[in-house]
This record gives sequence, structure tokens and C-alpha cells, in this order.
Amino acid sequence: MLTVHHLNNSRSQRVIWMLEELGQPYQIVRYQREPTMLAPEALKKIHPLGKSPVVEDNGHILAESGAILEYLQEAYDSENRLKPQVMSDKIQYRFWLHYAEGSLMPLLLMKLVFGSLGKAPVPWPLRPIGKAVGQGVQKAWLNKQMTTHARFIEDYLSQNPWFAGQQFSAADIQMSFPVAALLARGEVNDMPHTQAWMKKVQLRPAWQRALNQGGPFDLPGA
Repeated sequence: MLTVHHLNNSRSQRVIWMLEELGQPYQIVRYQREPTMLAPEALKKIHPLGKSPVVEDNGHILAESGAILEYLQEAYDSENRLKPQVMSDKIQYRFWLHYAEGSLMPLLLMKLVFGSLGKAPVPWPLRPIGKAVGQGVQKAWLNKQMTTHARFIEDYLSQNPWFAGQQFSAADIQMSFPVAALLARGEVNDMPHTQAWMKKVQLRPAWQRALNQGGPFDLPGA
């Protein structure tokens, strides 16, 4: 049976959701974050990078969220319910599937890192300097980038109900984690279409089943 190595409050929630949308049987091996919020060392026994998600299926060890979702779609979505077939929608599907981790998540991670430079575990004598550096980078560059990307997403969703156009797809599943993190920060205002998309996502029965399987999904200030 397909196995999902699932870390709490992580990208692996998307894999569980994808499997619920497909109605594909699976089992979960659960891992809890360390106090540092990093993944436990046990995950390195499954994949050398020691990160989640990791999926085992038919003798294959699969890592990277986008690659896993593409594999699951190709292997178990014979009716293409989660991948559009019109070329213009395919182009959007592929773009958002890779944009999520390639463009948006790095900015969100930088926001988290630079916002933490004035806090533990940074040694207390260095925290004032760290805080000043972090705030300076955010003000000079990072906040502007976040606003640009937020506007880009909002403008697209103001004209399309889903990230691949008219059809719900794996692109929506892939975008769910960074969009949830973006909205959780509350720093970019006036995103009604993005918030409406998130509400539609959360009403999907497969999303709700995935929450029951994977556990609470909470990204405060992610």
C-alpha cells in the first residue's frame, strides 16, 4: 500500500489531500516536529534530505511536493479529474504547480527567517543587531516582493475560479500551503478573491477528510 511519511503542520498535508481527492488507499507514518520546528532525524532513514513529504509506492521513494503530486496524478488519475486537458489551462496548471515552491515559498521562508533574527535561538547579545538587519531587509526588499506576489495571485483569482482556470486541479492542492501561509501572516490586505478561493478549498469533502487523517493544520504567522 502507498505510504505517506507525514510531518505535522507541513507540506505533506497536500499529499494526503491529493490522495483523498483521488480516493486512493494509503497509510500514514507520522512524525512530530522538534522544538526547533525542524523535522526529526528519523525522516533521514527514509530519504537522505530528511524532509516531508516523502511517499513510498511500488518500490519508489518520492520526495518534493510538486513531483509527488505529478506522480500521483499520472499514476492514479486515469480520468484526468485533477489535470486539465485544454492547452491554455494546462499551461496555467504547470505554472502554478511549480510557482508554489519555486517562487512563493522561498519568499515566505525568508520572511520567517528575517522576522526571527531578533529572537531565540539567536544569542541574546546579538538579537538587537539581528532584529535591525531583519527589519532592514524586509523593509528594503522583502515586503515589496511579498506585495507583488500577493497582488499577482489576487489578480489571477479575480478572473479565474481555480488556479488552472475553470477546473479544480492538483495546482490548487499545491498552492494551498503557501496561500494559507500568506493569509496567516495577515500582512497583505485586500485579498478577497484569494480568501474566497481558500474558503472553497476548505469546504471540499476531501480537504476535510485529509484534516481528519493528517491532524490539525495550523500556520500561525508561518
